[in-house]
Amino acid sequence: MHGSISAMIRSLMVSWLILGLASAEPVSVRAIAANLTSENKQSYSPDNGNHSNPEGAGARILKGLKPDIVMIQEFNTTIPKRQWVNETFGEGFCFISEDGMQIPNGIISRFPMLESGVWDDPVLNNREFVWAHLRLPGNKDLWVISVHFHSKGEASRATQAKALVGNVIKYIPKDAMLIIGGDLNTASIREKGLQELSAIVNIPENPPTDQQGVNMTNANRNRPYDWVLTSAPLTKVEIPTIVAGQKFLHGLVFDSRTFTPLHAVPPILVGDSGVPNMQHMAVVRDFLIP
Repeated sequence: MHGSISAMIRSLMVSWLILGLASAEPVSVRAIAANLTSENKQSYSPDNGNHSNPEGAGARILKGLKPDIVMIQEFNTTIPKRQWVNETFGEGFCFISEDGMQIPNGIISRFPMLESGVWDDPVLNNREFVWAHLRLPGNKDLWVISVHFHSKGEASRATQAKALVGNVIKYIPKDAMLIIGGDLNTASIREKGLQELSAIVNIPENPPTDQQGVNMTNANRNRPYDWVLTSAPLTKVEIPTIVAGQKFLHGLVFDSRTFTPLHAVPPILVGDSGVPNMQHMAVVRDFLIP
């Protein structure tokens, strides 16, 4: 009898040890900036008339890249968004999307959202700044903001960036792990808007690139429109992005028209990054949070 109890205690101790080791495992986080709508309705699920074709090119790209967190722009779908998220990422993902906006911003996450909301964009009235407070394993907190800056005018983008910085300083704890991602529409890496954002996030000297080393993210691949920007605590734990067995030291700009081997990232099709009105590439960065 005593032997059975001792064996049970040993078994419980081993279980506790295993659980303790498991809880100490670092957390892998893949974050993607995604303005990947297509066709004339700026939608992720082009409607063929009877809602039987919910998967557009942007959805295929996101499926193939397997993100944990997506800062998504122009978040329009022709089916209910909950259904689209389930079919694109899985039922375990949560999301926030603006209501009543022409081209809403949103955040999609594998990790639970403790709270989320919207901050006013002082320049535009068809989308705002969307934020979410995520809880990672090990009770780690991660803050995420999805933005879509003005496409016309560096001064407007600087105004938006300054307003965003003010909100972050006001509402998010100092030294928090923070990601700001999305379509900043920046014409160069020296824009004033990026300089404003440098007060709260690091502007990378070596941005993500494609396989050819090109870091531009618009359809013509000559403008740095899209970014995944991180605060210092998160920048310190960035790891290379590995896609299809290939390593990208500073992250990946994904272009289906040039990426090889494409069969390694199903269900992406070679023309997906070049379909009508696909104006941006996905930007991917990876982190390993202790």
